[in-house]
Amino acid sequence: MKDSENILLQNFDIAPFDAIQNEDYKPAIEAAIAQARQEIDLITNNPDPATFENTIAALDYAGYQLDRVTSIFFNLNSAETNETIQKTAQEVSPLLSEFSNDITLNEALFKRVKNVYDSRESLDLTREEEVLLDKRYKGFSRNGANLAEDKKARLREIDTELSKLSLTFGENVLAETNKFELHLTDEADLAGLPESTKEAAAQTAEEKGKEGWVFTLEYPSYIPFMKYAENRELRKKMAIAFGAKGFHNDELDNQENVLKIVNLRQERANLLGYKTHAHFVLEERMAKSPENVARFLQDLLEKAKPAAEREFAQLANFAKKRDGIEELQKWDSAFYSEKLKQELFELDDEQLKPYFKLENVIDGVFTIAQKLYKLRFVEVQDIPKYHKDVKTYQVFDDQDNFIAIFYADFHPRAGKRAGAWMTQYKGQFKKDGVNERPHVSNVCNFTKPTASKPSLLTFNEVTTLFHEFGHGLHGMLANTTYPSLSGPSVYWDFVELPSQVLENWCYEPEALELFAKHYETGETIPMVLIDKIKKAANFQEGMQTLRQLSFGILDMSWHGADPSGITDVKAHEKAAFENTKLYPDVAENCMSVSFSHIFQGGYSSGYYSYKWAEVLDADAFAYFKENGIFNAEVAQKFKDHVLSQGGTEDPMVLYKRFRGKEPNPEALLKRAGLIK
Repeated sequence: MKDSENILLQNFDIAPFDAIQNEDYKPAIEAAIAQARQEIDLITNNPDPATFENTIAALDYAGYQLDRVTSIFFNLNSAETNETIQKTAQEVSPLLSEFSNDITLNEALFKRVKNVYDSRESLDLTREEEVLLDKRYKGFSRNGANLAEDKKARLREIDTELSKLSLTFGENVLAETNKFELHLTDEADLAGLPESTKEAAAQTAEEKGKEGWVFTLEYPSYIPFMKYAENRELRKKMAIAFGAKGFHNDELDNQENVLKIVNLRQERANLLGYKTHAHFVLEERMAKSPENVARFLQDLLEKAKPAAEREFAQLANFAKKRDGIEELQKWDSAFYSEKLKQELFELDDEQLKPYFKLENVIDGVFTIAQKLYKLRFVEVQDIPKYHKDVKTYQVFDDQDNFIAIFYADFHPRAGKRAGAWMTQYKGQFKKDGVNERPHVSNVCNFTKPTASKPSLLTFNEVTTLFHEFGHGLHGMLANTTYPSLSGPSVYWDFVELPSQVLENWCYEPEALELFAKHYETGETIPMVLIDKIKKAANFQEGMQTLRQLSFGILDMSWHGADPSGITDVKAHEKAAFENTKLYPDVAENCMSVSFSHIFQGGYSSGYYSYKWAEVLDADAFAYFKENGIFNAEVAQKFKDHVLSQGGTEDPMVLYKRFRGKEPNPEALLKRAGLIK
């Protein structure tokens, strides 16, 4: 195919999913890399003296076509992949790593950047321009521009290998998730499961051409099974399968990949003059250093652990009293926690699900966005989709100005990785007098509709939808000049603030009354259930906090010290978890080998940021609560100083502009019930 015939190399605004063939991606990426190289060469070889406009700004706008093509390709590799796409990803990732290195290791280009950087005091730059200049200079210096040639060559090798290893890691986790199924034919094995869960499992079995019921490791199947199935042996079988992904010493095993990744990251950091990968990463985070992260995690651990141990003892006693369980195991956790919650609060997810029809929750989050930020969402059918499940919307403000395109992809399938995330097919930026508006996507894995019921969400799925939509608002409301500073292009321990703060509305009667309506009767959720939701909000908060801290500690154990002496992934993980352990270890399981956040996603040395951002979100929501959760003035300040500003200033400066002061950590501890 000629480049001129490749749809991905045409001038398009909206991703042309309906016209793309799998075979288009590799030639399009190769051609877009070539075009981007030409754009970079024009900047590098410009005979005029280096200025902010002809070097720094020009670099930020360069490679636009490549950004568009790769965003489409890699987003689909997460949301709707197949063998061809995965093979292409392995082929193009080294090309993209090489291209990235060719930029940051380009001496002539770095010289132009450095000339502008060295003269920055005499330039009349805006604050956003200052931040971009600083980011661009650090982008070179932190990625090898000052290295000797032999070290630059080694850096290239490392980056190429890391890109491949990360892809392989993710492919293995997805394959392991798809490979396992629990096929049941005896209805007695379904004891305790809600009708909706049984119906979904029967539908899965039918789709696979089998009798009976099939349960999988996808969250909408796995979680209700672990929460409600009375058969302890079957819960054990499911839990071990879930925890053993990538840990079978076979072709899908990720142990070697983990060791290779952490050692290459360490070598890379050392090459660049940093003690560890965490020292390198955290230099450009709010936390600033591994020592600060360690103090933060330890401080929270000291406050949460006593509460967690009390809650665990309560749960163990409850399980023993109810069923004679002598030692609580991990496969008992969700089951007995759910039963205990029902006893303490007379509340369970099955009671709530009828009030959380997916379409109603979507309408609810749209209504909340309208009340807070004056946004209007209009579903449209003429925007191309990559799968029939995807919903597409145009977003407008109260003056009918076009704000964004929003894609919503909410159900699991074989080609989609687990979890939930926000991404973009086009970022926001301003150029040549035009404010280019973003195309934002939320991807989740929620319970599918069945033959008799619509998609009814658990309360946890409701908060997940709000969380990802909060990220979406960060992208949709972006209003900056430069692409690399726009929307969620912020420090990674700040990026979770917009998402986590929006979850708070799920617990407020004033918000719930907007959308929590029974799918059959239309009845608004009764106040008595709202009260129970609020009372149960802190249920096992100590245990939940300990669990999150354990993940942050595991992340730092891999990246905050030299990993070269680690030979046994499981043994290392077990030692890292020792101080946060409540349940006995399961020998067949290992979390690290499927910990996609840190080995496939961008959270290496950054998993702590979920708890870090909780400090910000609890403090921010306390400000809303003081003034009313739909207070227009507070919402406008959050939009003006956080959501629209992207990475144009230091996050703490932006936060203080919104809040008037630094965040108070006590707001989180009080909300969690860990202090009075």
